[in-house]
Amino acid sequence: MKSNRLFEIIYILLDKKRVTATELAEHFEVSRRTICRDIEILSSSGIPIYTDKGRNGGIGILDNFTFDKSILSEQEQNEILASLESLNALKYPNIDSTLAKLKPLFCKSDTSWISVDFSHWGSDDREKDKFVKIKSAILDCNIITFEYIDTYGKISLRCVEPLMIWFKEKSWYLKAYCRKKNDYRIFKIIRMRNICVCEQTFVRSIPTEVGEIKENEYKNINLELKISKDIEYRVYDEFDIDNISDDNNGNFIVTVQYPQNDWIYGYILSFGKNIEVLEPIDVRDKILQIIDDIKIKYL
Repeated sequence: MKSNRLFEIIYILLDKKRVTATELAEHFEVSRRTICRDIEILSSSGIPIYTDKGRNGGIGILDNFTFDKSILSEQEQNEILASLESLNALKYPNIDSTLAKLKPLFCKSDTSWISVDFSHWGSDDREKDKFVKIKSAILDCNIITFEYIDTYGKISLRCVEPLMIWFKEKSWYLKAYCRKKNDYRIFKIIRMRNICVCEQTFVRSIPTEVGEIKENEYKNINLELKISKDIEYRVYDEFDIDNISDDNNGNFIVTVQYPQNDWIYGYILSFGKNIEVLEPIDVRDKILQIIDDIKIKYL
């Protein structure tokens, strides 16, 4: 307890610049004599604390003092604060108070440089609440239950051990052990609803090979796409530069590998008139069929 009090006295002095022995005594609920002994210990340890007597006197610490200068380099201090800022943006518990203590100790300004919002555009507080519940369940190792809507619109009730929130290809996923399937699964968070955090806990860690599991077991296909130069911004935003070439007319030829499911057809159609599927032929034919079906609705 004493060592914790000594550390916090340094933090208070760095934060407030000057306090009285009475204020410290009231804060720690100890006597003024105890505080005076603490100040003597800190001074004898090389901490540059000074006291001023008189009406406006008090206990202070030299302005140019950095508590950990001999322990952590400038780069190490910045890396620690950057990591904590990242956790704070992800709403990790109790990080606010840690940052509040370390910034004065490191003599850093109170600048927030990162913000993370898990929800998609147009969503409401219920969508944000999903991530709060999932995060809490992962940290506390609680089972969660939820209704899940698969690619075909079928709804199933799932009971899982949540292990990790994962961001992939512009979407948020949950890596979990599904008790219904008795295997690891990846769930698209936007398709999860009515999430309930249970009191029951679990003991399981995430194996490295889970990262290779797909949301559903679809066969990957190689696509060759011709994309108009008019939407160049999308090409460089959404495809690896190594997969992009020129067709000598200013348009782009993109080769990419995707799972063959309903998502891929919607994605291709999102480019409108600015895309043409060159290969494979069956995907090209499927796109033509979808376009014909759409045309019928407008005739």
